[in-house]
Amino acid sequence: MAKVKYYYDPETLSYRQIVRKKRTTFKYAFMFILGSALFGFLFVFLGGYYFESPNERALTRELQNLQIQFELLNRKLDEAEVVLSDLEERDNSIYRLYFEANPIPSDQRRAGFGGVNRYKAYEGYDNSNLIANTNKRLDIIQKQIVIQSRSLDEIMVLAEDKEKLLQAIPAIQPVSNQDLTRVASGYGWRTDPFNKTRKFHHGMDFTAPRGTPVYASGNGVIVRADAASAGYGNHIRIDHGYGYTSLYAHLNSYNVSLNQKVKRGDIIGFVGNTGRSQAPHLHYEVFKDGEKINPIHFYYGNLSAEEFAILLEKTSVDNQSLD
Repeated sequence: MAKVKYYYDPETLSYRQIVRKKRTTFKYAFMFILGSALFGFLFVFLGGYYFESPNERALTRELQNLQIQFELLNRKLDEAEVVLSDLEERDNSIYRLYFEANPIPSDQRRAGFGGVNRYKAYEGYDNSNLIANTNKRLDIIQKQIVIQSRSLDEIMVLAEDKEKLLQAIPAIQPVSNQDLTRVASGYGWRTDPFNKTRKFHHGMDFTAPRGTPVYASGNGVIVRADAASAGYGNHIRIDHGYGYTSLYAHLNSYNVSLNQKVKRGDIIGFVGNTGRSQAPHLHYEVFKDGEKINPIHFYYGNLSAEEFAILLEKTSVDNQSLD
């Protein structure tokens, strides 16, 4: 049963019953519903804005964790770029320079990727720039690694060729100093021992007793071991590759055969006096790309600086050759 309410009327000095009109009741009800709806909207809107739900908090923490991970990844990329930059610098300034290979330009090493936008899938998010830039840096570093790897592969091949070249170059004196009587004649204009005319001497004459060992001055293959070349008598030719050939003339006998592979320091024959020769000695020549060159420039393999200076002085004397 509804409670009856009264109010005091001062004019009649009596209590009168409060009668609420339907319109007033409806008005109060409408205001209550409106206020409730407004309060609920504000609660939901402001609560959602200022207060996170458990699920939202979890997602926020996950997003923050991802941002931290991306920052850590970018720091590692910074370190990787520094290491790669140092390796590239050494590659261009030391390795490729030493092996006579052209340096790789920086713009080629760090070139991006043209054409289709490779990072379109990362657009439209709050952290799109962070994600796209990180992936871009990863792609560029990956490309740098591939280029550097190919460069090192090339350097490895060049190093192997360089080692073979250094072993092949005729770089030692073909007669040991302990067996050598003297250097009779060097490369250049000399007096011919038979007709006493001036003639260009294309090799070096090493005087030594008959039977003195003659050594291969570099790795190579025996391409001739015969007496079929005028004036040389028994002689040997070694093809060292890379355009180099060495010749050993007036030998007493051979210690090798045709097409045999030899290494620097192998005994290939013995000093003699065959062919157009005035006395037992070894006539030694070096060819580069078919042209005869001065052999004295190739004795860095077994002579000290002092020995080389003495040899250079002896071979510079304008005297008479032995062949």
